[in-house]
Parts: sequence; C-alpha cells; structure tokens
Amino acid sequence: MSMPAPSASTTSSSSAPPRRPIRELPDALISQIAAGEVVERPASVVRELLDNALDAGAAQITLRLAGGGVRAIVVEDDGAGIPADELPLALRRHATSKIGSLAELEQVGTMGFRGEALAAIGSVAELSITSRTADEPHARRIDARTGELSPAARATGTTVEVRELFFSTPARRKFLKTDATELGHCLEAVRRHALVHPQVAFAVWHEGRLVEQLRPATAEQRLHDVLGADFIAASRPVEVEVGPMRIRGRVGLPEAARARADLQYAYVNDRHVRDRLIGHGVRAAYEDVLHGSRQPSYVLRIDIAPDRVDVNVHPTKIEVRFRDSREVHQAVRRAVEQALALSRTADAPGEAGLGPSTEASAPASGTWAAPSPPMPAWRPPTPQIQGTLVLQHAAALHAREMPPDWSARSAATSPTASALPAAPASAPADDWPLGRALAQLGGLYVLAENRHGLVIVDMHAAHERIVYEQLKARLGETQLDAERTIDSQPLLIPATFSATPTEVAAAETHMPTLARLGLDVAPLSPGVLAVRAVPAALREADAVALARSVLAELSEHDASALVQRAHDEILATMACHGAVRANRRLTLEEMNALLRDMERTERADLCNHGRPTWRQVTIKELDTLFLRGR
Repeated sequence: MSMPAPSASTTSSSSAPPRRPIRELPDALISQIAAGEVVERPASVVRELLDNALDAGAAQITLRLAGGGVRAIVVEDDGAGIPADELPLALRRHATSKIGSLAELEQVGTMGFRGEALAAIGSVAELSITSRTADEPHARRIDARTGELSPAARATGTTVEVRELFFSTPARRKFLKTDATELGHCLEAVRRHALVHPQVAFAVWHEGRLVEQLRPATAEQRLHDVLGADFIAASRPVEVEVGPMRIRGRVGLPEAARARADLQYAYVNDRHVRDRLIGHGVRAAYEDVLHGSRQPSYVLRIDIAPDRVDVNVHPTKIEVRFRDSREVHQAVRRAVEQALALSRTADAPGEAGLGPSTEASAPASGTWAAPSPPMPAWRPPTPQIQGTLVLQHAAALHAREMPPDWSARSAATSPTASALPAAPASAPADDWPLGRALAQLGGLYVLAENRHGLVIVDMHAAHERIVYEQLKARLGETQLDAERTIDSQPLLIPATFSATPTEVAAAETHMPTLARLGLDVAPLSPGVLAVRAVPAALREADAVALARSVLAELSEHDASALVQRAHDEILATMACHGAVRANRRLTLEEMNALLRDMERTERADLCNHGRPTWRQVTIKELDTLFLRGR
C-alpha cells in the first residue's frame, strides 16, 4: 500500500529556511542597534546630555521635559559650546573631543568619551543642536535628520533638543511607562549628577512647571537639598585616604535602613556607577549592625587614579572594573566600618537614640567585664591574607576574658559581682550619658535615668555587643600563625552533589581557603563535588547548602573577606552564648557597670544581629503620656 505524497505545505514547514547571504547592515540600522544599548528610556537621554554639559564646563543646566521626556527633552547649558564647523561631526558615530588615543582612553577623566550618544539618540528621535562659542558672533543650529545648518540666537553654550523619542521604533515606545514614572526616572538622573557637582545649578521644568531647582551650594548643603534633612540627621560622614584612593561621603545609621535599595549612590571619579564590588563592601560593613534584609543608605565618592580603573566596560558607562578589586573592596568596607564604629551612647539623644555621635567620656567606675582595649587603627589593606583566629584559641580567649555565666550563679555568690565597684549612690544622672540605673524590669530590661529622661536597655543585647567587640579587639591584637584554621568536623558519610562548572572551578582554585574555613570540598568525579568535613561549630548544618553558599561567595568576592566574616560569625555566636541571660537578676552595681561599659564600647547601640540595645524616652514624651501641660 503506497503512502500519500506529502503536501507542499508539509514539505516547506519541515525544510530548513533558505540561506541568506552575509551582507553589511545599513548605517541607520547599525545606529538603531547601538541605540538599544545607550538609550533605554528618556532618563538615559537625560544622563548622556548632562554628561556632555558637565564636560563642557557648564555652571547652569536647565532641563525641560514634556510627556515625562517622551515627547520632548531639552537640555540647555552655559558651557564652552561647539564650534559651527564641528557640529556635523558631533552627530556622527564615534566622533568625540574627549579622547584621541589609547593612552587617553586608559586615563579618561571626562564623563563622556565614546562619541556615540548623540548619534544613537538621533537614530531613534528627532534631534537638533544649537550651540555658540564665546568667539562666535551668533549661534548655529543643526538638524540631525537633514544635516542642515542654520543661524540661531542664543548666548554662549549649547541647547540639545530631543523630540518624539522612539518615533522610528514604535515597538520600543510601547515598553515605556507612564509619564509620571518616566519623569521620576529623569529627576533621579538629575539628582545623581547634582550630588557630586554642587557648584553647578540645576533646574528641571515639566510641561512648563518648575519641578526641581538646585542652586550652587557646598557639598554638605547639596546633600541636604537632594536627600533631605532626615538623611543628614541619620547618617555619618566618611572621609578616608588610602594610598591612591580617597573615599568620602555619608553613610546612613543602621536604624535608618530602608526596605528598598533606593537611597544608595556610589561614584567613581564623580561618575555614578552600579558596582557589585562596592555594594558588597558596603554591605559587609553593615553585617553585624543591620537587622534582617534591610538596605543601608549611603552616598560614597571614590576618587582613584584614572589608570587604576577601566570605565570602558559598557556603553552606558555605569559599570567599571578596578585593577585591584580587593584593595577597593577592603578600603570601602573599612571606611564604612570606621564611620559606624562610634556609639551614640556617648551622648544620649533626645529622641529614641538617633542623635549626634560624640566620643564617649564616662567617668571612671566599675566595669561589667575586663576593660575592652581600643580598636586597632585602620591600616591600608595588604595583599597577604592576615593571620586569623582558630576556634581553639577563640574558645580559650573566651574562657579567659568573658565574665562568668551568671545564669548559673546567684548574685550573692558571683565573684564578679562582688568585685564590681559600686557607682556612687549620690552621683547625679547628668554625669553619665546613659544615666544611673534605677531598676530591672521583667528580667530583661534595665531602667536608668539620664538628663533627657528614661533610658531602657536590653541587657542581653547590650552585653552581647560588649563581649563581641572585646573578642574582635583581642583578635586584632593577637598575631597568630597564618596556617591555623577553623576546627573541622569530618563527616561519617561524605555529602555529594552535582556541581556547576563554576562551583567546581571555585572548589579547585580556593581549596586552601576552604580548608581554613573548616570545609573539605573536593571533586569526586566530573561534575560532582564531595563535602567530607564541615566547621565543627556548624556540624548540624546542611553540608551541601553550606558548601554551595561558600563556593558562590568565593566565586564573586574576595577570599580573605569571606574568611574574616566566618570568624566574625563564630565570635558572634560565642558572644551570644557568653552574654548575660534573660531573667538573671542584677544588682544596681552590676546594672551601672553595664551602662558604663556600653558608653565605652563601639557600636553599642545595636546588638550583633542589628537590633537596638537601648531606647530613650524623653521627659517631653512622658509629659505627653500623662497630658501634662494641657
């Protein structure tokens, strides 16, 4: 029985498509493809045009928008202007005045340098440029579509008009959001530039209405104008110089952390960047003071020699690559840690522990434990991995330095309690920032009186921070053999898992680091890793999940930072177990000793998990509760 012949439609659908010849793309299509990388939305156009205005030395920049920037974007500046004979060149792809050689590219110091922004914008919108230099009698205007030059009137500077964005690629226009959303993105682009150029005035108009105006100001005033007084009040300054780097700006206090990462600004040589290395360094500095998944707020400016950073990574110029990434990561982390180190217990504020920071200056009195040594001074990071604390040494240090576990003793028999000098009963509360202890509440809280009113202290959380900082300080003082490692616990049956090529490469490359962390992870067969040992302190943890998370960290971040963080986590666990427990009855002498140690301890406002250790209730707030004065 013969089969029916396949139909023509069946044959055509199963056959391969006809081969198309290789050919060069038209210039217009090339420009539109390139525009897809540079121009994502109106804010992308605003960013590129602001870069050009700032490179031209503008002192006043005005942005006029219509339809959230979709219908019109006009940027006016009073910069140096573009000579009339160079206007046609300004619209051509890869034409720029910023660089002229590879040497200049490797040390570029301007915001723009690729010479493709205006050409890309002109391929997806109606673009015209009007410009005049100081020595020209009048301005000239050029239309990007026709190339026609015509006389125009304006003062020295440049005006760039962009109308009907994505008119030639309507599919792209459908992906844009509402006018209000696009306007918000444009305003954010202006603010990012304004934060690091306080000497430049910015004005933004939308549909004929002034929506943002920033006058020339100092750096501190510009931060206040852009981010508001709340950010200034709930942040601390950063000012550090390390070798060829200078880091400055402000970092938000842990209590002011936000649910979203919408108040994070990082700059490299005044260029706003989104860099995972910088972000990870900042986040690492907040590790033991930030609660849960909250996001810190910060404005950080990193000034570094241009030849030590590559800005030619992405057409949008928002990504960079550092020559020594570890040096930058460590410097950012230490700079932020140093800014957050001072405790606000040194000068109890009038509102819920969110006041200015000053040095602690408590009078001499009894101590809760051995006086903690000063934190080691910050030194520039070195390429070598520093010596670390082994678990046995930490345990011995813990037993030698920590106060006894008062949950197993009574106050009457505690040798530590009997050895604590009592704070003078007649001492005025004003003598100490955290005041004088009054009583203990519910076995959890210490109540004290200071000049502002009532202080409430979570005694376990406060003592946990004190012990943790003491252990970290001892770690900084102790010089240990670099070969010592965290104790490991061999597994009776190795845990195996299917690994990605990245995980296998990380396991093979970082085998010494894994051993120092107490992990034995090695290839068992192609594509399979075996976990044969885990840190003794984490013997109950999921071995495979632990190994995967560590390998992921090692693949992306600095190995020595991971080792340090592992040690910090172990010390934090030890501090938690060594801190005074709930329902432990304290004498007034012990309560006062705790308050005095809090005043001397860095980061004493928060426990190791980022929760507050104390709160202030002012006399004014108490009066409000009891309707006094009404």
